[in-house]
Amino acid sequence: MYHFKNSLFYLLLIALSISSCSEKQTQITQKPNIIYIMSDDHTTQGFGIYGSRLAGLNPTPTLDKIANEGIIFDNCFVNNSICTPSRASIISGQYPQTNGVLDLEGVIGVERQYLPKEMKKLGYQTAIVGKWHLHDEPAAFDYYKVLPGQGDYFDPEFLVRGEKSWPDNVVKTKGHSSDNIMDITLDYLKNKRDPNKPFFLMHHFKAPHDDFEYAPRYEDYLADTFIPEPESLYQNGNNGSIATRGKNDSLTRIIGSSVSHRNLIRHQANNIYWNDTTVYKKYRNAQDIAPSEYVKWEMTPEERDYTSKVYQDYLKKYLRCVKGVDDNVKRLLDYLEAENLLDNTIIVYTGDQGFMLGEHDYIDKRWMYEESMRMPFFVRYPKSIAAGTRTDAIINNTDFAPTLIELAGGKTPDYMQGHSFKTILETGQEPEGWQQATYYRYWMHMAHRHQNPAHFGIRTKDHKLIFYYGKYWVDTDDPNATWNKESWGNDFSNHTPPAWEFYDLKQDPKEMNNAYSDPKYKDIIAGLKDQLIKLREDINETDAKYPHIQKVIDAHWND
Repeated sequence: MYHFKNSLFYLLLIALSISSCSEKQTQITQKPNIIYIMSDDHTTQGFGIYGSRLAGLNPTPTLDKIANEGIIFDNCFVNNSICTPSRASIISGQYPQTNGVLDLEGVIGVERQYLPKEMKKLGYQTAIVGKWHLHDEPAAFDYYKVLPGQGDYFDPEFLVRGEKSWPDNVVKTKGHSSDNIMDITLDYLKNKRDPNKPFFLMHHFKAPHDDFEYAPRYEDYLADTFIPEPESLYQNGNNGSIATRGKNDSLTRIIGSSVSHRNLIRHQANNIYWNDTTVYKKYRNAQDIAPSEYVKWEMTPEERDYTSKVYQDYLKKYLRCVKGVDDNVKRLLDYLEAENLLDNTIIVYTGDQGFMLGEHDYIDKRWMYEESMRMPFFVRYPKSIAAGTRTDAIINNTDFAPTLIELAGGKTPDYMQGHSFKTILETGQEPEGWQQATYYRYWMHMAHRHQNPAHFGIRTKDHKLIFYYGKYWVDTDDPNATWNKESWGNDFSNHTPPAWEFYDLKQDPKEMNNAYSDPKYKDIIAGLKDQLIKLREDINETDAKYPHIQKVIDAHWND
């Protein structure tokens, strides 16, 4: 009898042990999967959920559904609206001067690919598919299949891990990049991952980056639809300053690539009508423009008609690329649902920055203006994020990595400068002491034939203050100065006037009135300058390394 009881006791212990192990294994496998989806230049105007003039076109039904089933951020901002620096901040959780990527030539080596490294420590298998654009091999990921550089819209090649050294392992594909990138992601989910481990997947579309080459099946999409146009396309009011317009508007023909013929160096007609009489090959840089041609810009009735025609083509091409993104995301959702993975997968969607869709007669990004600086950002995870949640909490792209790490069960590393907003995701409320401002810095002064002056500034919920310092980040007066600027390609002897811009975003959300000189804002502006000084110090974004820029800042700080 004793032996029977003893044996029964040990059998019970074994059963409990097996049950405990089984529970632990279940807990491990029940960690949420995370899919981070990012499109290139998908701006908030190109959604239904952000209520822009384009919302009535219903451009993103699938993405809107994801957003409405989770939390939408209305105040998500990029810290430098250009592809490579933005992606560097996302992967590192750091600002440009800390991670070393100030412009399109910046590189993130494997030692600074912090996000996948941290996710692997937490037991995740990591993968990246699509646009990488950080030059060095994404070797910190367990699996990658990425475009070389910007990549092609049609029949794109992909770089993979293989026997040869990076970047010589090339796989060729046929078709449109949005379809191909989703094909690769679905193949990874079906065939490449370990189904017994959680996965962290970064899925990066190339679309809708210019020149907006959409899949042929979308040729008729919006063909007979008039696309709503921004008022500032034709009349820019008091937007800008002497830094962006010049004295008596003398710089309007060269600063800021345009929809209209305004910018002689680069305008959207170049990308659509290659036989246009002012194709940009005629004007590579400002010094190529003869004084007789450099006259004050006027939006004549004839030019207005022409600009509208260009704008309609521009937006239809853009939105057809967006349609391809939205349709492919539906393919992903359908797979996750069919495999019973959807509700245990955190789905994040964003763009790598905003984009100007004709506002202020600008195309491209780079500006600190709202359409360029604001990022779409929403998250779906029904287990801990309530559907229909919306927040105006300020976040920026350095905050993404800390948040993803904490969603995976980790803690934000001390070396990351961003802040986790996991609490905001789960409660919809800002925690006490949450950041009330965000910093912005565009370094590539008058570069890439888009001709945007270098600038930095601060954005709060109600106000925006911008300082254009009009200098290259290298001292071009120093004969020994060097730079690795293959993508800049301009005359480095030209600088632009320094100036301030201030916008009251509650009264002037479209930034049509630079109110910097309005005396009623004197105290607010002074307070913003104090915040800006402290913020630049706190995040290592001062100009201590660039005394020629600091000299301009000091000389014009109290202008």
